[in-house]
Amino acid sequence: MGAELVDVTGESSALPGAASGATSGPRSKPGRVPREKLPRDVLVLGVVAFFVMVGFGVVVPVLPVYVRSFGVGYVEVGAVVSAFAVMRLVANPFVGKLMDWAGERTILASGIGIVALSSGLVGLAHTYPQVLLLRGAGGIGSAMFSVAAMTLLLSSTSPKLRGRAVGFYQGGFLIGGMAGPAVGGLLATVSLTAPFFFYAVTLAIAGLVGLFLLSGRKRAEVDAAAEVIPLGRVIRDRRFQVACLSNLAQGWSAMGVRGALIPVLVVEALHQEPAWTGIAFAVAAVAQTIALAPAGRFVDTVGRKPAIVGAFAVGAVTMMAIPFVTSLWLLIVLLCVYGVAAAFMGTAPAAAVGDAAGARGGKPVALFQAFSDAGAIAGPLVAGLLLDLYSFPAAFASAFVIMAAAALFALRMPSDRVKPVTAS
Repeated sequence: MGAELVDVTGESSALPGAASGATSGPRSKPGRVPREKLPRDVLVLGVVAFFVMVGFGVVVPVLPVYVRSFGVGYVEVGAVVSAFAVMRLVANPFVGKLMDWAGERTILASGIGIVALSSGLVGLAHTYPQVLLLRGAGGIGSAMFSVAAMTLLLSSTSPKLRGRAVGFYQGGFLIGGMAGPAVGGLLATVSLTAPFFFYAVTLAIAGLVGLFLLSGRKRAEVDAAAEVIPLGRVIRDRRFQVACLSNLAQGWSAMGVRGALIPVLVVEALHQEPAWTGIAFAVAAVAQTIALAPAGRFVDTVGRKPAIVGAFAVGAVTMMAIPFVTSLWLLIVLLCVYGVAAAFMGTAPAAAVGDAAGARGGKPVALFQAFSDAGAIAGPLVAGLLLDLYSFPAAFASAFVIMAAAALFALRMPSDRVKPVTAS
């Protein structure tokens, strides 16, 4: 019997060269199986993610100032920011059906094209309503891109590589996100509209890379190679349920509470300049980026369950500790701890969705992402209300509760520990 790896779905897949005593080449050590490489599509998606996030990072710091230039108040500024997220949430359920009709690669490129066009037009807008409508249209395109990209990512990798694949993909986002604001600051000195045109260009590059370099398997090929798992069965799968609750908690805490309240905490509680918020987030992003590769290996070898339980427990405690900090440096340390935990929180739930949904997971992936968008929308609203009525600890406690709930619920996941490779 050849060497086999029992993957997290319970299926066993023979490793290359395991059967009939085949060797893996002159460079391989006796008794050692070479590490499987990430598929080409994963590498391409990482490049696409980088270009998307560079442009996004350029626009985000400038957008509120640009919207204010139309003579509107802060509520209208918030509406423009929320319109993007709300339309992502609204569009998510329909993206799976679109992919069934046109395929993942086409929907990915089309979604990026919609965001690129809408972003360029925002730079040419003459009125506030035009900006609001165009940002909402961008949210629809963003949903198309992100669901199609994650579906391609999960369907093109085996279960034993999904954690590392998701980590590589998220690394593209993080590196692009770190580079974007610096470029955006320089472009803003030229004009407030320049970042939007730059964003359109980076998105066009990302769309062309995806359209021409992704393998673009035909739907018939995917259908023939993969088991069709009904959506109802996926929804009843405990792994998928845990992943969705985890994504809700991640959206609520990271994109909601952390993003909305840390800037206020730095200025009003720690009495520091607003620029320190960006520095703190940048340092934490570096910590998260460094942790992505180890997190992916942990998720693929030790399992999704321990990664989710441990990461969300650490994240919950960290979020509860943040409002009690008395110095900026302690805040940065806690944000770095949270960043390391977030590397696991981002990879393990996505891998669990792939395990539950299989290669034809467009609709489950769309539903999974909708939970994150819902958390990103509701998190800042609830936390802001708690801050107005009570205090910073009460606001951050909302993130603690939902993240702790995700960790506890994950304890009910089936064990998915990967058995070690053995040689016969």
